[in-house]
Amino acid sequence: MSLLDETFAKLRSEGRKALLPFITAGDPDLDFTGDLLKDFGEAGVAACEVGVPYSDPVADGPVIQASYQRALESGFRLQQLFEMRKRIAAEVTIPTLTMASYAIIYRVGLERYIEQSQEAGFCGAIVPDLLVEEAAEFSKLCADRDFNLIQLVTPTTPRERQVRIAESSSGFLYFVSVTGITGERNELPPQLIDNVGWLREQTDVPVCIGFGISQPEHVAKLGPVADGLIVGSAIVRRIAQANAENRGEVRGEIDRYVREMLAAINAVK
Repeated sequence: MSLLDETFAKLRSEGRKALLPFITAGDPDLDFTGDLLKDFGEAGVAACEVGVPYSDPVADGPVIQASYQRALESGFRLQQLFEMRKRIAAEVTIPTLTMASYAIIYRVGLERYIEQSQEAGFCGAIVPDLLVEEAAEFSKLCADRDFNLIQLVTPTTPRERQVRIAESSSGFLYFVSVTGITGERNELPPQLIDNVGWLREQTDVPVCIGFGISQPEHVAKLGPVADGLIVGSAIVRRIAQANAENRGEVRGEIDRYVREMLAAINAVK
C-alpha cells in the first residue's frame, strides 16, 4: 500500500474524512510551495495535491490558471519541483501528489515520470486529461509500482463509464462537483450528493469531491457522503497575495483557513 492508501484506510477505520488542499508548484516560487507542504502536514490535512503548471490548462478556472502563468513566467521547471520535494522529504509527513496533464507525463516518459516522482517523495498523480480508453498502460505501470493513479469523474460521465474509470484508478477518485471549470462557488448542484453516493456503492476506491469547495458549509453538506473534499482555488487565491515582504503573513492566513476547514471536516459524522 502507498502512503495515500494507508492514510485513507486509517481514516475509514476511524470514521473520519479527508481534507486535501491543492496548490500550484512554483507560485510564487518553489520555496514557498515547500513551506506550505510543511504547514499542511503540521495542520493535519490528509494529503496535498501539487499542480504542475501547464500552458494549456485542462479545466482550471481563472484563479488557478493565473497561478500557472505566474509560475511559468518565473521559470518553473518540473525537475525543480522533484528536487525541492526530495530536499524536504524528512519534513513532509503527509502524502503528496502531483496533478499533471498527461501530455507532461507522456513527454517525460511514463515509467520515468513514476520513477522520478517516487524518488522525490510523491506517491501518486492526478491526471485530469487521461481518457479511460487510453489509461490501461499507465494504470498498469502505476499499479505495478504502487504509485496511485487518480482519475476524474464528472457530473456528465455516464455511470457505466464511471465504473470503468474506478477500475483503472487507485488512491481515490476525483469527483468533479460541477460541469465547467474550477473556482469558488456559493452553491453546489443538489444532485451531487446522490451521484457521489451512487458511485461509492460501486467501488472500494475512496471518492473525493473537488471544484467549488471553499466554505465550512460545503464541508458540512458534502462531508457525510464523500471520503474527502478537495480545496483549491480558495487557497490559491490567498497565495496570489504573497510577495517578498508578506510571506509569513500569507502563510498564516492560509494556515488559519485550512484549520477552519479541517475543524469543519473533523466535525462530520
